[in-house]
Amino acid sequence: MTRMIPARLRATAAALALGLGAGLAFGGAASAEPKVLATVDGSPITEDDLNDAMTDIGPGLPQKLEGAARQKYVLDYLIDLKLAAKKAQAEKLDQSPEFARKLAYYRDKLSMEELLSSVAKAATTDEAEHKAYEEAAKAEPPQEEIHARHILVPTEDEAKAALARIKGGEDFAKVATELSKDPSGDGGDLGWFTKDRMVPEFSEAAFKLKKGEVSDPVKTQFGWHIIKIEDTRTKSFPPFEQVKDQAAHYVAQKAESETVAQLHSAAKIELFDADGKPIPAQPAAPDTGGQDAPSKDASPGAEKPKTP
Repeated sequence: MTRMIPARLRATAAALALGLGAGLAFGGAASAEPKVLATVDGSPITEDDLNDAMTDIGPGLPQKLEGAARQKYVLDYLIDLKLAAKKAQAEKLDQSPEFARKLAYYRDKLSMEELLSSVAKAATTDEAEHKAYEEAAKAEPPQEEIHARHILVPTEDEAKAALARIKGGEDFAKVATELSKDPSGDGGDLGWFTKDRMVPEFSEAAFKLKKGEVSDPVKTQFGWHIIKIEDTRTKSFPPFEQVKDQAAHYVAQKAESETVAQLHSAAKIELFDADGKPIPAQPAAPDTGGQDAPSKDASPGAEKPKTP
């Protein structure tokens, strides 16, 4: 079968509280003596419990719920959780086969998360981050970039007329605003781009020009263009510190992906169809490491230009 790398999973707070008690953490190490924020019938709710619940349900809370109000909401949730868990246990709702099945599922999820966290932490070293960075930088050599404007019109005659106005001293951006059929252009501004970002005919003409120069009419599949070069520069791979977080994330995800792949390789996994018949195993999908390597597009000015 095709191998799928599982996402980082967090257990549902309610199910865990019912089955395992509020002392089981969702992620991260508990402090030695966590601050008690509340008690419910003598059972404490600590700052660590609040942090765990915040990790679990926080992403689903309204963004406008901030600061103390956000913490109070989560604390109230934990109080409700303990009260509901206590009643469920008193009614022996936690002793059904269905509960045991769900509890085993959430225990497995937490166990997997702990394993992947451990793997990621061990793999994310300064040496590994620098190696990932160097490999990505090597694959992305410096490239010339230009900042250009253009005027796009349907016919060559219209392009020649626009060029005549510019040669006559009119402002390029003003003429572009009046005449250009490119609705996305701000005075014909295309921003910064490398040669491979535009159609070949446009790039060939644009990259022959120097700063301040204006082209003759250029025909592409979009129509006729007049191009002006505002500036030029060399786009280099960003420094390590600028993409350090990307490198660390890539290293961690790659290590997790490799770990799961190794577990699959060492295990005997069988699939069955609706009739209980074995399903033949399919070749595993190529392993890409789970994430793209650090990209030079993280550098300033690497925004995607408009296509002429």
